[in-house]
Amino acid sequence: MLSPKRTKYRKAHKGRIHGEAKGGTTLNFGNFGLKATSPGRVTAREIEAARRAITRHIKRVWIRIFPDVPVSVKPAEVRMGSGKGTPEFWVCRVKPGRIMFELDGVPRVTAREAFELAAAKLSVATRIVTRLGEEAV
Repeated sequence: MLSPKRTKYRKAHKGRIHGEAKGGTTLNFGNFGLKATSPGRVTAREIEAARRAITRHIKRVWIRIFPDVPVSVKPAEVRMGSGKGTPEFWVCRVKPGRIMFELDGVPRVTAREAFELAAAKLSVATRIVTRLGEEAV
């Protein structure tokens, strides 16, 4: 699974995800892309599951997001207080308009099948985009 080699700080604030994506909104590598249409946090597990679903159909895939935000969780049945929990997993904050995955070198039907399988693994709403336009998933 994806995670950073090192970080400046061990724990991060939860924060809010609001507004549109500032960058990464256009296709750069392939002819087909999977674009987020709702804000959310995508975990490293979700990214890996989506990557596996895509690579069963296609070998060439570009992952345009990276989980660099640690999420801390307190253990079960622990009383209030006594600090923040330990970092458990990594997430990527995704804003609407962000291209998450790109494909190239396959027919449109194959790309659509692969992206529909990948979209089922993700916790954010998505749509398939091409160099020509967009279509809902």
